Amino acid sequence: MKTKLAVVFATRNEEENIARSLESVKEIADEIIVFDEGSTDRTREIAKRYGAEVFKVKHEPLFHITKQKAINKAKYDWILQLDADERITPELAREILKVIKMNDEEIKNRRFPRKKKRLFKKHQRLIEEREGGLGKKTNEVVAFFAPRVNMFLGKPLMHAGVYPDGVIRLFKRGKAWLPCKSVHELMEIDGEVAWLRGNLEHHDSPTFKRYLWRLNRYTELHAKELKVSKVKKNIFVFIQYTIIKPVFTFLKLFFRHKGFLDGARGFIWSLFSGLHFPIAYFKYLTVKRYNTNQ
Repeated sequence: MKTKLAVVFATRNEEENIARSLESVKEIADEIIVFDEGSTDRTREIAKRYGAEVFKVKHEPLFHITKQKAINKAKYDWILQLDADERITPELAREILKVIKMNDEEIKNRRFPRKKKRLFKKHQRLIEEREGGLGKKTNEVVAFFAPRVNMFLGKPLMHAGVYPDGVIRLFKRGKAWLPCKSVHELMEIDGEVAWLRGNLEHHDSPTFKRYLWRLNRYTELHAKELKVSKVKKNIFVFIQYTIIKPVFTFLKLFFRHKGFLDGARGFIWSLFSGLHFPIAYFKYLTVKRYNTNQ
């Protein structure tokens, strides 16, 4: 029996991105599902043009809730969950069609270029240390990390600790789900996780204006998390968030992770990654209500 692939999206006002993302998967998807949070632009119209099954749903306070609804609707063996600003490269598309037909032994015996293999292992180890584990030993590969290339100001950002920015995007139905507790949470996996070789492109910041818009949104979300965690408001925490964290982050990304190799874009990324902390902390100190809408 043919192994089939479902591609699922959660969207809200994504008419500038959705067509390119759908174009990148139209040849490999056996079904396309879009859960749209009441877009006021042409997002749903464009998705239907590509043969997607489109559902108009209410806006949720956490976007992962809508993502999980789209995942639950898929009916085929394997699911590819994408954001509207992500695009599958032709290399990755071909690889996905191959791996979903492989058995576990074939998946585990795939060969990777030495540099990529080392980089992927390091990245996964850091994720597991941060999350306190990932998946479990079952001898069944049920999910895949995709190495994500972040397109920053029109070009790929390959240093400053950004690449491979591994994200779990391909998984077996019923074997992976979003806890729906945090905007940056990792999927929970009932089985083992492997890596794909081909790159996933992430076009989240094509312009500096768009980047600042995202920075504003994520610092608001961070400020809300600080409030929920009841982070102290004293001089020691103030120094930590306004001096120690931003300076350490900039130095780590620009020098240790070689952000300087990406030139001015690497400097901007490293600088504003550091500035994220004081901006979020000042919002926590001064703003009572946080707008987390997309």
